[in-house]
Amino acid sequence: MLPGPCQSEGAPTQRTMLDFRVRDLDAMLAQLRAHGATVDDETQDMDGVERFGWVTDPDGNRIELWQPA
Repeated sequence: MLPGPCQSEGAPTQRTMLDFRVRDLDAMLAQLRAHGATVDDETQDMDGVERFGWVTDPDGNRIELWQPA
């Protein structure tokens, strides 16, 4: 657990950040959207290094998805 609120832009009470490694970020985000998940519209790309995307659970906690390069 983190000592204070998580810097994740999730719920103010969020004290942890889950980060899942995925093989295909775009496919995973599309699959989550198709099942009604709240998925951020934007992704963060670090050219040649990694890509990130986010989904929010029903309690408002932000979950990070990570695709390595």
